Amino acid sequence: MALSASTTLPHSVDRVAAVFVDEEFLRHTSELVGGSLESFTIDGDTAGAFSTTTVRTLPTTRLPDIARKFVGETLTVTQKEQWEAPAADGSRSSNIALKISGAPLDVTAVQRLVADGASTRIELEGTVSSSVPFLGGKIADAAEPMVGKALNIQSQQAQAWLESH
Repeated sequence: MALSASTTLPHSVDRVAAVFVDEEFLRHTSELVGGSLESFTIDGDTAGAFSTTTVRTLPTTRLPDIARKFVGETLTVTQKEQWEAPAADGSRSSNIALKISGAPLDVTAVQRLVADGASTRIELEGTVSSSVPFLGGKIADAAEPMVGKALNIQSQQAQAWLESH
């Protein structure tokens, strides 16, 4: 199943990227959806290429009942991001991989922060897949809207965060 989203924020790539790797912002977005930020680490200097690992616990209240019976009341989601060094114009991209404990899902995406004058265009393209024989496609189809929404919350909340900080 394909993920695709795009939005523009009236802030520089540097400011948007800094928010996306701000532990307090990540805690805020986790708590906004009823979850919690368990851990966050940065490996490397954010001025160049670096990686992050974010572990969140999220409620399953929005999942269908049949899925909740399978995974329980919460999910632990580990998000790994491999950020590339900025391009000449300041644009950046990161490769995102999500692992959801207890759920047979793999999520991979590329997020691009594209410099557009004084603004940043955030482009997200990715896929949701499942390794379960026969049912994998149905599982991925059911998960895709929720995964897409979760990844989009970050972009939407970044605008409000940048305006208030």
